Amino acid sequence: MKYWEDFNVGWTLEFGSYEVTEEEVIEFATAFDPQPFHIDKEAAKDHYFGGIIASGWHTGAMCMRMMVDGYIHDTASMGSPGIDQLRWKQPVRPGEILHVKAEVLDRSLPKSRPELGFVKFSHTVFNQDNEVKLTMISSGIFLRKPSHDRLEASK
Repeated sequence: MKYWEDFNVGWTLEFGSYEVTEEEVIEFATAFDPQPFHIDKEAAKDHYFGGIIASGWHTGAMCMRMMVDGYIHDTASMGSPGIDQLRWKQPVRPGEILHVKAEVLDRSLPKSRPELGFVKFSHTVFNQDNEVKLTMISSGIFLRKPSHDRLEASK
């Protein structure tokens, strides 16, 4: 289990192998972003992107899935206060295989909640050719190590 103390500035991790399918792209977009270039193969052919692409929100959701599978599931995560920056750098297309690189940029402790800490991350989503598809800077809230562990670590 990783706690706030385990996320040092500069820590990096690469993870994920998420294959994007056309069916999933259309299903997600139909429910949440029903623009023609996300849901209609014929209309998408003549669009600026030249074919079906994943919604940027779908790309963010795929990134989140890989984050949970890649490291969050094994942490004392308490959620997130939000995203500071999100950029869709290139369209994600069916057939691409995505992976993520995470890096800790900063961490801090709130004065009012000594049992918690904040960690600021940079996440970059790449495809199988290492083309950057999404960049995001966001923060996570993590429990601190139980106080007896902190006392032992400081000895």
